[in-house]
Amino acid sequence: MVPFEAAPAQLSELRRAVRSQLGSWGASAVTEEAELVATELGANVIKHVGRDAAASLVLELRQRRVRLEVHDRSRALPALLAAACADSDECGRGLHLIAAMAHDWGTVRTATGKFIWCELSLKPAECEGRIGRAAAVLSAYRQPNSTSSPDPAALDETVTDVITDLLHWLAVQGGDPDGALGRAQMHYEAEAA
Repeated sequence: MVPFEAAPAQLSELRRAVRSQLGSWGASAVTEEAELVATELGANVIKHVGRDAAASLVLELRQRRVRLEVHDRSRALPALLAAACADSDECGRGLHLIAAMAHDWGTVRTATGKFIWCELSLKPAECEGRIGRAAAVLSAYRQPNSTSSPDPAALDETVTDVITDLLHWLAVQGGDPDGALGRAQMHYEAEAA
């Protein structure tokens, strides 16, 4: 854990701490992304919690991912809003950037405030695993006696059915289907680029 006070001068210290820790873990492949995430999350504390607010950065190595968490004492959760600000403003773009780079991210309220977390994949071919999982799910939706590949229109309809069913399931679990769909779109666009 790296405690810090929310001040612009501290952001370079956060980047140094991230670089050092990732280097010691042999996870330097995601150093730039992790430094950017730490900077964005630290800047959010400055902007939304207050200058000189007490905060901390937590780094964890989890299987093939690096997890970053920034803890602060505010219970207000950030919202991923449409980045429709004027070009000179920087409102809402930081979370969009994090969502696009991260394998996953989220927020958690705690007894003393909240933390925002983000996981970066150490495996550059993470997309291959996703494609394999998608193919397995889609095969369960196809006709059981169908051995040939469906035409593109039928496949498009099947994918739409899968996504719709997942969104319904998420809503029943108390999740946010619109938020999940937005994050999925951002992840897809970031990986497709």
